[in-house]
Amino acid sequence: MSAHAKYYVPEQSHWPIIGAMGLFLIAFGAGHFVIGLDKHTPNNGIYLLVAGIFTILFMLTGWFRHVIHESMSGLYSEQMDVSFRQGMSWFIFSEVMFFGVFFGALFFVRMFSVPWLGGADGSMTHQVLWPTFHAQWPLTTTPKGTTTKAMPWLGVPLVNTIILLTSSITLHFAHVSLEQKKRKVLAICLGCTILLGMSFLFFQAKEYIHAYTEIGLTLQSGVYGNTFFMLTGFHGLHVTLGTIFLIVLFCRVLKGHFTPEQHFAFQAGSWYWHFVDVVWLCLFVFVYVL
Repeated sequence: MSAHAKYYVPEQSHWPIIGAMGLFLIAFGAGHFVIGLDKHTPNNGIYLLVAGIFTILFMLTGWFRHVIHESMSGLYSEQMDVSFRQGMSWFIFSEVMFFGVFFGALFFVRMFSVPWLGGADGSMTHQVLWPTFHAQWPLTTTPKGTTTKAMPWLGVPLVNTIILLTSSITLHFAHVSLEQKKRKVLAICLGCTILLGMSFLFFQAKEYIHAYTEIGLTLQSGVYGNTFFMLTGFHGLHVTLGTIFLIVLFCRVLKGHFTPEQHFAFQAGSWYWHFVDVVWLCLFVFVYVL
């Protein structure tokens, strides 16, 4: 009978409950903060939101440190590596479903709701509810009369697309360099990827400021504003988490971690970053261009 490979079972951890608390504070604080913006009244939502963000960062720091220590101590086996791969694959699949819901909402609004309100297929909705409503997308004039401007795809969105595509290339070369034991090239390419991710976030913040202060595109700008900030905002959050992930990997690379045979953490970060890039390409086409 062949011997079974060892399978490390970690002790009970307090990090999941801390992460759940952080997510609750983020959701609760963000909700109250947005409500306060709508009512133009001060509230404590921003403080809860910031507390939640710091709680999540604390959880990530502690949990990453714990897992890295277990890995470098030789506690993980080949079967454990398979489990990590399955877990990361299911996590990315859940993220695909997450964004699929938002893209589905965008598709439904554009293809069904707006045309229906405009009297498509001879429906009486147009005459009964909003006789002056003009069905178009982007919906820059809502049925109640709120007007805004569409965000053009030229300019910052195009620049950010080039940035993310370039970051995928540099990360790929970093991965290849790791497998070829070229540590210096690995560090340079991974560092460039991190800088590109930060540049993307900088330009997205600049775009949001432009939207709010110059063209009147806000969360209160009807369904177009809602879907725009929902999709771009959640994607920006994922880019932020991906950048944090890459920074952790960069620090580990500088410490001499990872080998061509054992580097799933690096591979997982690469999977996640490429997934975020693919989501942005879909977002760029369906939110900005079409």
